[in-house]
Amino acid sequence: MATLRRDGRVTALQRLGCAGLAGALSLSLTAPLELLTVLAQVGTWHCRRGLRDAGRSLCRTEGVRALWKGNLTACLRLCPYSALQLAASRRLVTLFMDELGHISHWRAIMAGSLAGMVATTVTYPSDVVKTRLIVQNRLEPSYQGILHAFYKIYHQEGLRALYRGVSPAILGAVPFSAGSFFVYINLDTIWQEPTVRFTPLQNFVNGCVAAAVAQTLSFPFETVKRKMQAQSPWLPHYGGVDVHFTGMADCFRQTVKHKGVLGLWRGLTPSLLKIVPYFGVMFSTFEFCKRVCLYRNGYIQSPLNYKLTPGVDQSLHPQELRELKLLRRENFEPRKSALEN
Repeated sequence: MATLRRDGRVTALQRLGCAGLAGALSLSLTAPLELLTVLAQVGTWHCRRGLRDAGRSLCRTEGVRALWKGNLTACLRLCPYSALQLAASRRLVTLFMDELGHISHWRAIMAGSLAGMVATTVTYPSDVVKTRLIVQNRLEPSYQGILHAFYKIYHQEGLRALYRGVSPAILGAVPFSAGSFFVYINLDTIWQEPTVRFTPLQNFVNGCVAAAVAQTLSFPFETVKRKMQAQSPWLPHYGGVDVHFTGMADCFRQTVKHKGVLGLWRGLTPSLLKIVPYFGVMFSTFEFCKRVCLYRNGYIQSPLNYKLTPGVDQSLHPQELRELKLLRRENFEPRKSALEN
């Protein structure tokens, strides 16, 4: 069992800003690996000789900047995605709690997965645009930018094209949740100590392992989703997809038929390689941003550490602390006499 604990010293807006900045920085750092993952999943010509040659050929033909194609779309998607996921997760966790305010790991993971599905569905069109920007040739683009891609996809292919591949994206949440749950229920056995005694390093390793297992199990759905997003009669070479299909089930069937079962896991290597730097940068950036917020709110002495400010009640919320400081300032300020007025 676990208890939902949130640091009340940081406002919801500050927490969202910290998460957005941390996510954008980690996405930008690992963008080349994400790009290689998508290209391998779609099956474009870049990946016929392996991922290393794919990166070299892409840089040679389109320039080094091509390694960050679609990254701006991914970063812009973070804020609405995070806000929706946070709001849905808080609501679902509250529903799944028992009368004592506790929630099991399984229910917490299910709440997070359902919240992710809600956020994914609402922001899914931006994921389609990201994939289209990645697979297109930067020197001879079909889309001139994010807004142009939205406009062109909608007018050429209709609204349904912006949600093409949403079914495998939602279905992939099931094995993802199962993989995460499998890791977390065995953590105490793996480390041979209770979960409440885990150090920050152990929690970081746990997150990486859980993400790796969950991503491996759900990767076939991710591959089919990317192929469905990229395939379009309006793009050169039909979007560069290595198999042609009429729907999700046909995409699974055609991929296995032409590429083998392992074809559903093409691109898994760069996807797994990005997990450690992605989580490392995200966690460290989030913690630093949180320290900056705590310092600005008056709870700690410096943004470089968590040393508490003397005499400050850490149980107060930011607004309560500001009101208390204002009240103290008004009480201790010397009042002007009538003669001075």
